[in-house]
Amino acid sequence: MLFSVFSVEPSVVTMASLQCYLLFVCLLSFFIQTDGHFITIQNLCYFRGEDPLDVEFVYRIYANRVKSFEYNSTLDRFTGYTPNGIDKARILNYDPASLENKRRRLDYYCKDYGQLGYNAVLLKTVKPYARLRTEKHPSDRHRIMLKCSAYKFYPRKIRVTWFRDGQEVPMNMTSTEELANGDWYYQIHSYLEFTPTPGEKISCMLKHASLIEPMILHWDEPLPGSGRSKIAMGASGLVLGLVFAAAGLIYYYYCRLKATGHHYNRP
Repeated sequence: MLFSVFSVEPSVVTMASLQCYLLFVCLLSFFIQTDGHFITIQNLCYFRGEDPLDVEFVYRIYANRVKSFEYNSTLDRFTGYTPNGIDKARILNYDPASLENKRRRLDYYCKDYGQLGYNAVLLKTVKPYARLRTEKHPSDRHRIMLKCSAYKFYPRKIRVTWFRDGQEVPMNMTSTEELANGDWYYQIHSYLEFTPTPGEKISCMLKHASLIEPMILHWDEPLPGSGRSKIAMGASGLVLGLVFAAAGLIYYYYCRLKATGHHYNRP
C-alpha cells in the first residue's frame, strides 16, 4: 500500500467569513495495489459562527473519487451514497462503538485541536487598501461624484464617513454593503455627490479593526475641465459686468452734467 497523509491547518487556510464555514481538513489517502482501488478518507470540521464550539464534524469516505458514505455529527449517523456505501452505513449505524468513535473525533479534531487554528484566523486582521477618486456624475454635469473604496480588508465590519471642510456629511452619500471578494477578503464603495466650491476640503475616513487610527483620504484633485472653465467664465463675466456697470455710471453722470449746463472751467 502507498499511504499519503496531509492536513490543511486553519492558520494557512484563506480567511473565512463568519457567515460562511471555516473548514479544517485532515485527509488520509491510500492506494491498494492488488485491485487498483484508491480510497480517500476525510475528517472535516465546519465552523458555523463566532463560537468555536459551534462546529460540525463530517467523516467522509471516497472510493475511486466517488463518495461512498459519510458520518455527520449533526445527524449523528452514517449515510450511504453508493450501493456498497449504503450497506456499510446501515451496519455502522447499528454499531454503538463506531458511533462513539466518531463522536470522540468531533471533540478531538474540531473542539480541541481545530479551535486553535480557528481562533488564529478569527483574531487576524488585514488593513484595507483605499482609494479616493472622481467619478462621472450620471445625470448632472454641474455636480461631482467622489468614490471612496476600500479593498482587501478583514474582518468584514468597516465604517466609511465623509467630511466637508472638517464637518461630517450626513446627506448626498450612498454606500454599498461589504462585498465578499471570493477569497474571504472584503471590499466596500462609498459615493458622495456635491457641487464643487474652490478651496473646500473633502475627506473620506475609514474605521476598521486593523487600524490603530482612522485612515483619512483627502480629495486634492483639481476640478474637472468643465468645472474649471465654468468657474473661469463666471469670474470673467463678473469682472466684465462690473467694468460695464462702472462705464455706464460714468457716462450717465457725464450726460447729466452736460444737460444741466455744468461744465468744468478750463484754465
